[in-house]
Amino acid sequence: MKISIIIPVFNESKTILKILKKINEIKNIKKEIIIINDGSTDNTKKIIVKECLGLFDRLISYKFNKGKGFACRKGLKYATGQIIIIQDADLEYDPKDYKKLINPILKKKTKIVYGSRVLKGGTRSRPKSLDVVVRLAANYFLTFLSNLLNRHKLTDAHTCYKVFDSNLIKKIKLQEDGFNFCPEITAQFSKINEDIQEVPINYFGRTHDQGKKIYFSDGIKAIYAILKYNLFK
Repeated sequence: MKISIIIPVFNESKTILKILKKINEIKNIKKEIIIINDGSTDNTKKIIVKECLGLFDRLISYKFNKGKGFACRKGLKYATGQIIIIQDADLEYDPKDYKKLINPILKKKTKIVYGSRVLKGGTRSRPKSLDVVVRLAANYFLTFLSNLLNRHKLTDAHTCYKVFDSNLIKKIKLQEDGFNFCPEITAQFSKINEDIQEVPINYFGRTHDQGKKIYFSDGIKAIYAILKYNLFK
């Protein structure tokens, strides 16, 4: 079974080569790696083209940054695997978790798996920083609000590691361009009565100074999206 790995990339010149090497180190999985260069303004595209040849299958590049949701939708359009994994281009998430993430789908226990940074079982580290503490609290609140309004009982609704049966995800019409992709897709799964299974994953957080791109305004937008897609759409 082929696994399509969609990697949205925006200004990750320091990590893109490293994450691609880590993905390619995972053996016994037939992989299709699709990179969406979402308007990077640093050397990301140059590094992909000159230093990463042979480490990916398709590169789709856009001149202007349009957001993670946009990049994921474009990746889904080109994915040909039976299972799809969303992978950030930084080093916060560990490709060594792939087998754990796809296993429930392979065993037909579910069609959707989220990698939880909350469930016990993973190796985690987070810098001691106020912005990290605020993001952690925001994630707990947003997950609580999402669960309150839909049928899920998740511990980490806004994790990057979202894994889907390809036939299922391609039936869903997604609209959000930014980080609101996360609350939107979770709400859509609830509306079609699809269960989401969580598995514990490794996580190595970083600060804004280290390249983290989620800000307070994204939390406000996420609240809006949770209300929008759970109550009105």
